Amino acid sequence: MSAAVPARLWPEGMGAAEVRALLEARQVRYALASFVDLHGVCKAKAVPIAHLEAMLAGSELFTGAALDGVPQDVSDDEVAALPDPASATVLPWRSDTVWLASNLQFNGEPFEACSRSILCRVREQAAAMGFRFQLGVETEFFVLRRGADGSLEPASASDSLEKPCYDLRGLLDNLGWLDELVQAMNDLGWGVYSFDHEDGNGQFETDFGYADALVTADRVSFFRLMAREICRRHGLLASFMPKPFADRTGSGAHFNMSLADLASGANLFEPEAGDAAGLGVSPLARSFIAGILRHAPAICAVIAPTVNSYKRLVVQGSMSGFTWAPVFICYGNNNRTNMLRIPGAGGRVECRAADSACNPYLASALLLAAGLEGIREGLDPGPANLENAYRLTPEQRQARGLTTLPRNLGEAVEVFAADPLPRQVFGEAMAEAFIDFKRQEWNDYHAEVSAWERDRYLELF
Repeated sequence: MSAAVPARLWPEGMGAAEVRALLEARQVRYALASFVDLHGVCKAKAVPIAHLEAMLAGSELFTGAALDGVPQDVSDDEVAALPDPASATVLPWRSDTVWLASNLQFNGEPFEACSRSILCRVREQAAAMGFRFQLGVETEFFVLRRGADGSLEPASASDSLEKPCYDLRGLLDNLGWLDELVQAMNDLGWGVYSFDHEDGNGQFETDFGYADALVTADRVSFFRLMAREICRRHGLLASFMPKPFADRTGSGAHFNMSLADLASGANLFEPEAGDAAGLGVSPLARSFIAGILRHAPAICAVIAPTVNSYKRLVVQGSMSGFTWAPVFICYGNNNRTNMLRIPGAGGRVECRAADSACNPYLASALLLAAGLEGIREGLDPGPANLENAYRLTPEQRQARGLTTLPRNLGEAVEVFAADPLPRQVFGEAMAEAFIDFKRQEWNDYHAEVSAWERDRYLELF
């Protein structure tokens, strides 16, 4: 998988006044200083283009206490958004507005608990070791419409097969909004190389160019915004909920990862001549894998960050038979029952536990930090799992040392809280904010009385 080189709206080093003139010539009237909250959801302030110079210097202030995961007290000074010019993107559905991903600052200094800054810090650690973190994320999501009774159904009425994966009819029936979305991505220079109907009715996936992790994280956060806006214009709802339907496949966000040599750009995960392990990756990649496996339970809280996420991470949960989501902490070859899969082409590692609700900056940062720890310590991941892990007996799994990912958000957040690595990566304030929010989310879920409970218990006794 070759790395994409992101296109810039304007040359690096261009002065703010020249940038404003360039955008005005394109009839851009508004600029968005955008950042993400704990959930990876875009937040922003808009400024008229006449105020662009001030915005690029960090003029736009935000009250962190009003947002999830921007840990501030109501008495604190505001945080400021400092836009990254390299991320500037004219909205495909509104050409008079430009979006800029931003890092947060506090009193003129980097704000430690900014999601994007957290990834930037770990990227700097990788760069100090001579690496660039390359990342591709497979975006899976559902596109639905509301029926007359308010119920949710696939966008296309004919999308009703028992096994709809790769269904051509379902793909063609949805080509109107899909074409608009894919063309927008390609116009932005993302290099879409594939899109398809996925395993659930109303579920789709788009795949676009491999790039530096920060570029990819920016694109994933923008993609969720863009997909929702384009689908809304077609009277549809784009959902990145990991598991909207109990009897259908959930939406993953598989992270395809490798390290490139910072100087030459060479893929350092490519196998060496002879490939003694026969897995299609280098010894360096195996140590990277070992670091992630060491911290997998804690990482799970970030890559599968909702109550609903763990209804995707089950052994058998879709109409197609075995789930496509991993349950066991293991790695191996082109085997989709492993948390970490090495695709047949080799040269990269795919984390299959990540889902479409994750904050791409936090998820990337923690995966990278764990992988770098594995490299620093020369860890060995042990034997690869080359079989269907779901078919192994409990005794066989125990003999092979295969343990499970957390079974629910409550378990995951407690492991996250006990593991020292997340605090090192996130910083104390963001780690505590994440733990507090996710504990409360788990408690709120258990306080809710569901339709399932009423159906089961109301008249049972």
